[in-house]
Amino acid sequence: METPYPEPISPGKTRIGWIGIGVMGAAMASRLLSAGYFITIYARSPSKALPLQSKGAQLVDSPYKVAKCSDVVFTMVGHPSDVRSVVLDTNHGVLAGLNPGGVVVDSTTSSPAQAREIFQAAKAKGCHSIDSPVSGGDIGARDGKLAIFAGGDQVVVNWLSPLYEVLGKVTYMGQAGCGQSCKIANQIVVGANLLGLSEGLVFADKAGLDARKFLDAVRTGAAGSMVMELFGERMIDRDFKAGGFAEYMVKDMGMGVDVVEESEDERVPVLPGAALGKQLFAGMVANGDGNLGTQALITVIERLNGK
Repeated sequence: METPYPEPISPGKTRIGWIGIGVMGAAMASRLLSAGYFITIYARSPSKALPLQSKGAQLVDSPYKVAKCSDVVFTMVGHPSDVRSVVLDTNHGVLAGLNPGGVVVDSTTSSPAQAREIFQAAKAKGCHSIDSPVSGGDIGARDGKLAIFAGGDQVVVNWLSPLYEVLGKVTYMGQAGCGQSCKIANQIVVGANLLGLSEGLVFADKAGLDARKFLDAVRTGAAGSMVMELFGERMIDRDFKAGGFAEYMVKDMGMGVDVVEESEDERVPVLPGAALGKQLFAGMVANGDGNLGTQALITVIERLNGK
């Protein structure tokens, strides 16, 4: 059975492809498997696919083969260059294999301009493309509570609702690329929150406060945030396991700070806080900590304070 757009999506019929099974991708794919969807996956390191295979996923050896036997293909990879290779490669990519009516959903935090390029390339093939990066980290992915930002044709986003409902809450942001722009703005806010939380904890420690009492005291006031709920205890416990990698924040915030718009009429925003955040995360990478979680930003502030 197959249900390409606009046939209704259902677990017994709609074939899902998944490319990118890192911390986030594996958790998201696992939720769809548990919801009854048949999933075909591709992994550069096949051994990483074993947990999903044990739940019924089928492993193939190229993005092309994933697309060939799927109605909807999700991509959740690292960098815009990875998205380009996986989706747009004319011999082995998703669009080379996707059948007419198929939909590619890019959940990677990537370039808005590239999202628009993929949208047009998919359209030329009689297919559809949605850029829908996510926020919520590994816990949100595991629990199906991700914030999902979608760009592209709204009717296709609405059609994908049964899948999005398994993963979290989707918000339609506008035309192709708008999902990615929303995620970049999200990362700017998250980065600022992580910096404020890191500095607050370091100050509290220097002042002789109990760190957990400090968190409990401020979390219900104006200082409270989802970042504090997700990462405050982890920072205190020195749990720097990655839900989202620090090195990716350099990429994400860089797309806001370093953006060069195509139109000469558009102004590049001045974002001093995001520029500082990008440099601090870059410092983590320079110290060899790029594969730690974003909450390990506190280690940079501690180093600046001689700890």
